[in-house]
Amino acid sequence: MRERGGRRAAIVQAAFRQVAEVGFEGLRLRQIAEDVGIDHSTLHHHFPGKREIVASVAEYTIGQFAAVLPEAFDPAESLRGYLAHLRELLEHSPALFVVTAELDLRARRDPIVRAVMQAHEANWRRSLRDMLAKRDDWAPGVDAGDITELIIAVVKGVQLAPEAADAAFGQLDALLSGMA
Repeated sequence: MRERGGRRAAIVQAAFRQVAEVGFEGLRLRQIAEDVGIDHSTLHHHFPGKREIVASVAEYTIGQFAAVLPEAFDPAESLRGYLAHLRELLEHSPALFVVTAELDLRARRDPIVRAVMQAHEANWRRSLRDMLAKRDDWAPGVDAGDITELIIAVVKGVQLAPEAADAAFGQLDALLSGMA
């Protein structure tokens, strides 16, 4: 049984690498099988079809963004730690952002990927709002929900324009510093 789980993981990682290199439109089951060292027909023993592989790539990718950050008393400090984690991922694992951008686009037309991405975004949004709702000194007319949406928009924006990440994350840092 362990072999099957290891093989499934290898298939998902091979598919992830392929999506990072050529996008979903270039994703080929035969190439995945070759990369993993199995026959093409053997893929179907692990995944019924391409859509299930894509959904597993989505789950794998989302899992790579997880951060174990110390719970800071100050929500702004917690958020700074989270943004530092994202900057580190962008520098050391840029393929995560490429694949996430591909997943966001794919989710618009694939209900399986949409369900995975919507669940992820709902959790992400809830976590950010909960963290930011602990502050009570926002500027008049600004609430935690607005800042949550700004953070999500910035992160999604740097997926498509990684060269703007330093400036965008710097502006978020400045905004948070102004709240302290």
